[in-house]
Amino acid sequence: MASNDRKATPKLRPMTPSQAGRKGGSAVRDKYGPGYYETIGRKGGEALRDKVGNAYYREMATRGGQANVKKYDAAHFAEMGRRGGNKTKERHDAEYFKRIGALGGAAKRKKQQQQPPA
Repeated sequence: MASNDRKATPKLRPMTPSQAGRKGGSAVRDKYGPGYYETIGRKGGEALRDKVGNAYYREMATRGGQANVKKYDAAHFAEMGRRGGNKTKERHDAEYFKRIGALGGAAKRKKQQQQPPA
């Protein structure tokens, strides 16, 4: 009789840390919804910004950019620029490009006016 009771009880198997994390993450998602992660991420980012300031983010961006320059060649960056330009063309009409072109030209003229004559 006692042997039948043991068979009915499922045997527990140890989980890897990855499996445990996935199980816990799924439980949190099911309980609070996927927007919960966005909310806590924003709060964490704001807390870090308040603690270390904007200079920290500038430094991290600089380090990341330098790492990418070491990792990839010029062809990679040319391809990324081409993809970005094509995506922008898909999203905007000719009026958008006229407007940003005028803004760029105005900024260049303003910068030239601010420089003392050589």
